[in-house]
Amino acid sequence: MFWKFDLHTSSHIEQLLEREDVTLRELMEEDDILQECKAQNRRLLLFLSQEHNMREMVQLITTEPSAELEEKSRFKFPNIACELLTSDVSIINDKLGGDDELLEMLYHFLEQEPPLNPLLASFFSKTIGNLIARKTEQVITFLKKKEGFIGLVLKHIDASAMMDLLLRLISCVEPASLRHDVLQWLNEEKLVQRLTELIHTGNDDERQSNASQTLCDIIRLSRDQAGQMQESSEDPLLAVLESQESVSELLRNMFEGEKSEASIVNGTQVLLTLLETRRSGLEGLMDLYSQGYERSYTVSSSILNAIEPHLKDFHQILLDPPQKSAILTTVGVLEQPLGNARLHVARLVASLLQTNCPSVCQELSRLNTIDILLDLFFTYTWNNFLHFQVELCVSAILSQPSSPEEKIVSLYHIFILNLLQLFQRCLLVQRILDAWEENDRIQSEGGTRRGNMGHLTRVANMVVQNLEKGPVQSQISDLIKELPDDCRGRWESFVDETLRETNRRNTVELVGRSHSPCCLNESLNRPLDWSLQPLDYQIQQMTANFVDQFGFNDEEFSEHDENIKYVTVTIIDLWQKPAHLVTVAVSVKLSDAAAGGCVSPSLRRYDTYPDTRVTIRYDISDIEELDDYCDYFFTTLETTIQ
Repeated sequence: MFWKFDLHTSSHIEQLLEREDVTLRELMEEDDILQECKAQNRRLLLFLSQEHNMREMVQLITTEPSAELEEKSRFKFPNIACELLTSDVSIINDKLGGDDELLEMLYHFLEQEPPLNPLLASFFSKTIGNLIARKTEQVITFLKKKEGFIGLVLKHIDASAMMDLLLRLISCVEPASLRHDVLQWLNEEKLVQRLTELIHTGNDDERQSNASQTLCDIIRLSRDQAGQMQESSEDPLLAVLESQESVSELLRNMFEGEKSEASIVNGTQVLLTLLETRRSGLEGLMDLYSQGYERSYTVSSSILNAIEPHLKDFHQILLDPPQKSAILTTVGVLEQPLGNARLHVARLVASLLQTNCPSVCQELSRLNTIDILLDLFFTYTWNNFLHFQVELCVSAILSQPSSPEEKIVSLYHIFILNLLQLFQRCLLVQRILDAWEENDRIQSEGGTRRGNMGHLTRVANMVVQNLEKGPVQSQISDLIKELPDDCRGRWESFVDETLRETNRRNTVELVGRSHSPCCLNESLNRPLDWSLQPLDYQIQQMTANFVDQFGFNDEEFSEHDENIKYVTVTIIDLWQKPAHLVTVAVSVKLSDAAAGGCVSPSLRRYDTYPDTRVTIRYDISDIEELDDYCDYFFTTLETTIQ
C-alpha cells in the first residue's frame, strides 16, 4: 500500500522561530513543543536556553498562577515549563545547573510560608531532582551553602514532593564517594533526628505521615545501597536510625502527651521497617526470587533494647486504644472499631516474636500480650489483617527450637514458657473448638460463615502439624494430654473429622490450576520463608495486556443498541479472605439498561448488585501474606450478568 499524499509536514514551531518577536508562551501553545525539544531541535533549544526564557520558565514553576484564570488552563504553562526544564537536554541542564541566579530563583520557592501549592511543589521537586541527577556537583555545592536548606524542606514536609526531594538526595547522587559526602552532610544537619521529632502528637497527621514514610524509605534505600559503598564506609543515616538513642527518642515521641493514633501508627511503621529482615512488596519479591533470598538484613540488638521498655505501652494500646467513632461496614455497624493503632501493634508483636530475642519474648509473656491478641482475633471476626498477624504470632511460638543445643539455654526456656502460655493460659485449643462450634451453630440457623474461619483453619492445621512432626512435638503432645478429658475428646474428634473434611473441601480446584501433589497441611503450614512458586505463577499472568483481558471491547457493541447490558469494573483494592477466597473492593458502573447509574465503591467477599455479580475465584492456599507480597495480583475476574 502506498500513500497518495506526502504526509511530511514541517513543525509550526519552525515558522514561529522565524519571527524575531516570538514569545515563549506562543511556543508553549504548540502541542509538539515537548516533542521538538526532546528531538534536539537546535533552534528551539537555543531559544529556550536564552537567559530571559530560562528565567520565565523558572518563574512559571515557582509562582502561583492568578486565581482568575480558568482552572483547566491555570497550570498549563507551569506544567509545560516543568516538562521543558526536565526534558533531560544537556543545554538546558547546563544552563540551569550552572547559573546561580536561576538556582536562587528556584531556591526562593522554599522560602515561602506553608502550605505550598502541591502542584508547584511537585514541579519544583522534579526540577531540582533532575539537576541532582544530572548536575550533581554544582547543585550539591549550591545547596550546602544554604544553611537553612534542610530546615526549609522539613518546614514543608506536609507536601509529599518535599519527601521525594530528600529521597533524591540520598539515592540519586553518583559516584559513591560523592554520595557518602552527601550522607555525611545530611547527618551533620541531623536529618534523622529532625524527622523523628515530627512524629509527635503536636504535629498534624500529614506531617507525621510524610516524616514516617521518609524515615522508612531512608532505611530501605540505605540498606539497598550498603553493598554499593566501600566496605569500610558506614552509612551514617542508617547508623543513626538503628541506634538505641534514636529509637528511644522515637518511642518517647509516640507515647508522650495525649494518646494519638497518628503518632502511634506512624512511629510503629518506622519500627516495623527497622525490624524487616528482607524487603517486602513486589520489588523485594523479585529480589528474593532472582537472588535466592540473598538480600536479607540482621535486626540490630540496639533496636530491640530500645523497644523492650516500651512493650508495656504497646500492650496498653491493645487494652485502651485511641477512641474511634462507630463505622458502618458491609456486615453492619461496628460500634468500637479495631483501629489502625491496634492493628499496627499486632504487626509489631508478630515481628518482634520472629526476632527470637529472649528479653523481648519474656516481656511479652509477662504482659500476656498474646492472650489479648487472641481476644481481639475472636472479637473482630471480619478483620483479616488482624487475623493474619495473630496467625504469625502463633506460628512464631510453635516454630521455635525444641532442644537446648539449638539455642542458648535461657532462650530455650523462654520459648517453652511462651508455648505453655499459649496452651494453658491462652487456652488455644479450647478457643479453636468453641469458635468452630459457634460458627457451626450460626450457619445452621441460616447465618453467614464467620470471617476468621479461614485463618482459624490454618491455626488448627499448624497445631496438628507441629503435634505430628514439629520442633516442639513432644511439648505440644504433653499439653494436649493435660487437657480435660471432655476437651481432649472434642479436639481428637475435631481433628479426625471436622478439620479433615474442611481440608478436603479446601483442596477443590477453583480456577483449573494444577496443584503439586503435596498434602494440604504442608502447603497451609509452611514456615515463614514461604515458597515463591505460587507467586511465580501469578507473575506469569501479568502480561502487557492484563487489564484488557477483562470487560468488553467497544467493538462488541453497536453504538445504536441502547438496550445492551454490560458492566465496567474498576479494581480499587484486593486482599486475602478466609477459606482461600479473595475480597475485592471495586467501583462498578452499569450501563443504562442494566442499572442506570454508578454504584459507589463497595467491599464484600462476593459483591452483588442489581443484575450484576462480580466475583474473584482463585485458590491462594499457598500464599500467606497477599497484602504484602501480592498487592493487586490476581488471575481471574468474572463479570456475570444475571
